[in-house]
Amino acid sequence: MKANIPDAPVARRGFILILSSPSGAGKSTLTRLLSQNQELDLRLSVSATTRPKRPSEIDQVHYSFMDRQEFEALRDRDGFLEWAEVHGNLYGTPRAPVEKTLASGHDMVFDIDWQGTLQVVEKMKDDVVTVFILPPSMTELRNRLVRRAEDSPQVIDARLAAARDEIARWENYDYVLVNEDLDQSYNALLAIIAAERLKRRRQPALAQLVEALMQGPLPTA
Repeated sequence: MKANIPDAPVARRGFILILSSPSGAGKSTLTRLLSQNQELDLRLSVSATTRPKRPSEIDQVHYSFMDRQEFEALRDRDGFLEWAEVHGNLYGTPRAPVEKTLASGHDMVFDIDWQGTLQVVEKMKDDVVTVFILPPSMTELRNRLVRRAEDSPQVIDARLAAARDEIARWENYDYVLVNEDLDQSYNALLAIIAAERLKRRRQPALAQLVEALMQGPLPTA
């Protein structure tokens, strides 16, 4: 799967590409494929969390590990684009590194749920492109969860029940992909990235080029 993504002809501000889906629909796999494509040069968001670090995890790579007091202090200063409490632990996306990355002209990819997406869009609407990944059917979604072999039958049933609520949020997204074929879905994401990078509002320096084209002397034969 080779990318064919044109670079913008002039300097531009980066944007945030958010992928959301119910568990098993494919957003994590697609996020991994995008992040591994060196031609795209996408930056991954590193979330902060208060949960303990696992032995295999690296601080500032898998997560930014914080104690609860540090997390809550940053949250109270509006230092997160989105945050949530899950199973007694806090998770969030620190705002400062995202702002720095976008200002440098690099795009970022986020793998977050619909609730986190709403928070990020509320704070940075002009910088966000949202994509919702749908499964082709609930039967296929169950099959993928079973093939993943990570959850008990009870957990799979719970994930499927939660999927209906998540799928109901599809209309809040800019783009919706039905992930029946992974290659097709990946190529669709490449097309989305290409189009978003070339949008007029993402290329502020274009105005200077247009002015030069309009006001400069016409060439003669």
